[in-house]
Amino acid sequence: MKLFRFILLCLVVFSCSLSAADWPQWRGINRDAAWTESGIVKQFPKDGLKVLWNIPISSGYSGPVVSDGLVYVTDLIDKPVSSERVLCFNAKTGDEVWTRTYPCKYKIGYPAGPRASLVIDGGKAYSLGAMGDMLCFNAKSGEVLWHENLREVFNIKMPMWGIAASPLIYGDLIITQVGGADGACVVGINKNTGKEKWRSISDKASYSAPIIIKQAGKDVLVCWTGSRVVGLNPLDGKVYWDCYYGKSKFQMNIATPVKSGDYIFVSAFFEGSMLIKLDSKELTAKRAWKRKGENEKKTDSLQCCNSTPLIIGDYIYGVDSYGELRCLDLATGDRVWTDLTTVEKARWANIHMVKNAGKIWMFNERGELIISELSPKGFKEISRTKIIKTTKKQLSQRGGVCWTHPAYANKNIYIRNDEQLICLSLAAK
Repeated sequence: MKLFRFILLCLVVFSCSLSAADWPQWRGINRDAAWTESGIVKQFPKDGLKVLWNIPISSGYSGPVVSDGLVYVTDLIDKPVSSERVLCFNAKTGDEVWTRTYPCKYKIGYPAGPRASLVIDGGKAYSLGAMGDMLCFNAKSGEVLWHENLREVFNIKMPMWGIAASPLIYGDLIITQVGGADGACVVGINKNTGKEKWRSISDKASYSAPIIIKQAGKDVLVCWTGSRVVGLNPLDGKVYWDCYYGKSKFQMNIATPVKSGDYIFVSAFFEGSMLIKLDSKELTAKRAWKRKGENEKKTDSLQCCNSTPLIIGDYIYGVDSYGELRCLDLATGDRVWTDLTTVEKARWANIHMVKNAGKIWMFNERGELIISELSPKGFKEISRTKIIKTTKKQLSQRGGVCWTHPAYANKNIYIRNDEQLICLSLAAK
């Protein structure tokens, strides 16, 4: 019996270590920007990180994901006809494993390519294109198991910049925000068949990815729509609670909601920031505070664009409308400090942040990777290196950008721009 328990424990530890080395969906395993690998470099080499492989791809905003030795990404090609592609490569070597292509004509702004990262679950890969094409593949072979055009199925009123919220797997469901007609802003789809299981609320869609939280002992699906933050039953879409956020002219809510303790925080470019207080015993919630500046330049508290903030202890850290890294007091939203060294100041300037072993790793839109520490005392830069060049299809201004979120897995970083997908080693020597 003792031997059996020891073997079982070893299997559990081994399986956890394998999963911890993956980055199978948007913002990591739990969508919380937590990266738990050890044996990582503490300072970048003077001559930069070692490139393990570099392969050509086409344009897109979607970040790569990594699972079970494979890396997946989507892009857009123009010839012979406008088409979206789903690509799969060997995560160690960069060798192509499979590619699937389907025609897709864009009728949206910023038509550089797909927005949403894939999600890998149970040996299957799920993709969602900018015009609403959702596909399910055999993750290893690329066999198409089903393909649904959600634009047609749910009569989507297409957001200005297309469908962008990365889908979420919950049990037998794949859940996403599409902004469909007849109460189909958020939809639950059978992940095995592609058929609708439920639809919920009549709001306009935003670009924000849904998350699952625990509240009052239950799983709650949190979605930030074009005007509200809502808590739903993930099994049937029933509304548990909602907090009105406000309507901007573009429903430009992009960042993912972040949770810490009994609080949820959201922030957007035009409408500012809102903190929600969750009831720990009942499925209710209320606004703790909401703050908005005069405009996108004279901001109050924090007004994010593409960047998702972090909550660490009693403080919020995020990137404001023109690239200022800011620290806020969680309880009030008051600004504690501002830093202007993490990324060049510009409209919509972007940084993606992840947590690892007490350090904050930042990838900014200039293609730089930064190891840092964040505290109420300020931003402390430990090391910085350039890992990829900027390209102009995502944004033609300021010599181009790289707005894509990296994947951290296998002691490597996987990042793409509009021309290439690259893998660089982060392993300590």
